[in-house]
Amino acid sequence: MTKQEQLIEYTTRDIIEYYIIDEKAEMKGAIALFYNSQISEKLNDIETGLYLESSAYVYDLFRDELRYGRIVQKEV
Repeated sequence: MTKQEQLIEYTTRDIIEYYIIDEKAEMKGAIALFYNSQISEKLNDIETGLYLESSAYVYDLFRDELRYGRIVQKEV
C-alpha cells in the first residue's frame, strides 16, 4: 500500500466515523453514502491532492455536498 493510499484510507475511515457520530447513522448506510459521493471520488484521485488535507476539512466538504447536492468551495 502506498503512502497516498494509506492517507486516503485513514481519511475515509475518519469521515465515515464523524458522520456516524453526528447523524447517529448506521455504518452500512454511512459507508454507502460516502463511497457514492463526489468527495470520495475526489479524495481517491491522487491528482486533486485532497488526500493531503485534514480529515475534518474533507468532512466539511462532504457535509456541504450532502447539504447542497454538490461540492461547495467556500471563499475565505
